[in-house]
Amino acid sequence: MPANRTRRTTSSREVAEAAFKTVTTKPAELPPKRPTIPNAKEFVSLRLDRDILDHFQDAGPGWQDRINETLRKVIGK
Repeated sequence: MPANRTRRTTSSREVAEAAFKTVTTKPAELPPKRPTIPNAKEFVSLRLDRDILDHFQDAGPGWQDRINETLRKVIGK
């Protein structure tokens, strides 16, 4: 006979069911997204050549709007 074995306090089935339950639990639902604002401007990071940036900035404040207008003309809107 084997030497004194300690008995497990939980069965293999209980351990398996507990592990399965944590894996199959649904994650919490994400909060609903805010509605988008039509024609809202998007913050982006864009690399431009220095001469392009100088051209638009030399005309003073509003240079970002001027770049936006120029891009709209190019895409035909």
